[in-house]
Amino acid sequence: MSTAALPTRSGQVLADLIPSSRVRDVALVAGGAVLTGVAAQIAVPVPGSPVPVTGQTFAALLVGTSLGAGRGLLSLALYALVGMAGVPWFAEGGSGVGAPSLGYVFGMLLAATVVGALARRGADRSVLRTAGTMLLGEAIIYAVGVPYLALAADMSLTAAIAAGLTPFLIGDALKAALAMGVLPTAWKLVDKK
Repeated sequence: MSTAALPTRSGQVLADLIPSSRVRDVALVAGGAVLTGVAAQIAVPVPGSPVPVTGQTFAALLVGTSLGAGRGLLSLALYALVGMAGVPWFAEGGSGVGAPSLGYVFGMLLAATVVGALARRGADRSVLRTAGTMLLGEAIIYAVGVPYLALAADMSLTAAIAAGLTPFLIGDALKAALAMGVLPTAWKLVDKK
């Protein structure tokens, strides 16, 4: 009976491969928050939308899958709380609680938790499973972000979908494709050692 199709490190996420300690966990959580904040500065304005295309969502999903549900949630919670407290590391150097795009940050909290839980079950080990995991994470971000955008910007839901979802679909497909290459490749490299 062959076990070649089974992940060799079942129940683990990439961060679990680093020797365990409280210092490691604190560093990973803080590092994930910083990575998300830095990636948020890679921003391209979208005409007609108060929400830019950023690297923030990719970073949040990568943090969730790499760190797992618990550390992913803590990392994105740290990112959100520090940004709401005034550190200008939301998209385009934004901060505070008044931004119409804050709902996407809340969605990233939930998405990082879900994709982290799925990664612990091996959802980041193959191209197809990673694609599904990333697309689910993106859907969660939009499920929270778009209604929040509608409320915060006093838009109809249809207008919020047009401004806060539709222009981002191609970019999100590209981000998912990038993750489909990065995460399974990382596991293959680890499994060769």
